Amino acid sequence: MSSEQEEQISIDTYHTTVHTLGRHGGTDRRRLHFMQKDGRFPVVFQKASREWSPYLMDIYTTLVEIRWRVMFLTFSLSYILSWLFFGLCYWVIAHVNGDISNVENKPCVDNVRSFTAAFLFSLETQTTIGYGFRGMTENCIVAIIVVTIQDVFSCLLDTIIIGIVIGKMASARKRAQTVGFSSCAVVNLRNGTLCLSWRLGDFRGNHILEGVARAQLVRYVKQPLGSVVVSYEDLDIQDRDIVLVTPATIIHRLEPGSPLYSLGPYDLLEENFELVVSFTYTDDSVGMLHQTRTSYTPADIRWSQRFQDMLKLGKKHYKVDYALFNETTWVQVPMLSAEEYDRGRRPAEGIQSSCLFLPSVKRWKDSCSGKPDVTEEVIQQSWL
Repeated sequence: MSSEQEEQISIDTYHTTVHTLGRHGGTDRRRLHFMQKDGRFPVVFQKASREWSPYLMDIYTTLVEIRWRVMFLTFSLSYILSWLFFGLCYWVIAHVNGDISNVENKPCVDNVRSFTAAFLFSLETQTTIGYGFRGMTENCIVAIIVVTIQDVFSCLLDTIIIGIVIGKMASARKRAQTVGFSSCAVVNLRNGTLCLSWRLGDFRGNHILEGVARAQLVRYVKQPLGSVVVSYEDLDIQDRDIVLVTPATIIHRLEPGSPLYSLGPYDLLEENFELVVSFTYTDDSVGMLHQTRTSYTPADIRWSQRFQDMLKLGKKHYKVDYALFNETTWVQVPMLSAEEYDRGRRPAEGIQSSCLFLPSVKRWKDSCSGKPDVTEEVIQQSWL
């Protein structure tokens, strides 16, 4: 009974939109993505001999890239170990000079007659606390040399820590999180041509001086012997140079020469590729070079849809509603590949003409598709 009702369900797109298509029965071929949505690459390097040498040679980058908790632990240990080391040096000097056993002896360091006192003197010296109870005398030249070395080391250590903390706070990855791409890409008609487009926006108030958008189609095929072959193909983009004052729509025309030219909405289900997009730009606040990137799989490409308008004209300002950044609506677009559309071909036999455009949609399994293993994922969305 439930299966019969499922076959008769129809969807009114005035209140809903059908975003993606999936395989019937949930047998989705889950593949490892070349790039994750946040721009990270799921790549693990198997290191050869001397595997730590690249990290030690570029120690500054290594310290900037480590996690905050590891950095705080490393820096805390560096201070504590330095206090212990120099405290041990002062205790050895006091022991050799006889300050610990003979109270009447002229000390190298006043009031340092145990290891605890030597440690406290080391801490006070390096942090320049200067309580006034313990102090260096002129009786031991060796102790004076050790204090000088500790002062120089303290300045060097503070400089390194401050530089790494500032470099980590000003990391380009943090700024890249405030500039983002839309969660999906759409295919619709622009000036009579099928186009693939996606959105780019700056979620902060400050503007970007200049930026360059880029897109690549990445295909990876696993060979019978276990090796993986990855191919890259650049996509032509209209208006690569962008000044991101307001959200921009990046457009790729599905024309002859495009690797997506012969793919229709059903062909996308059988394809295995990722559309890797990036935006490299200079921030006007700090003048640093940043890059934001993400990827779209065929399931992220929504056919016959367009992005909702975000920009409105006010009396004194342009108003941008970022709540609509990822929202889409239906538009009338042929359910054909760009190649078939350009040649004016009709869809294959068995596809109803009412499915060429989508003012209202029935189940693709029943009326629009000749493939019985294709179903649709329906996501409720209010019509603007």
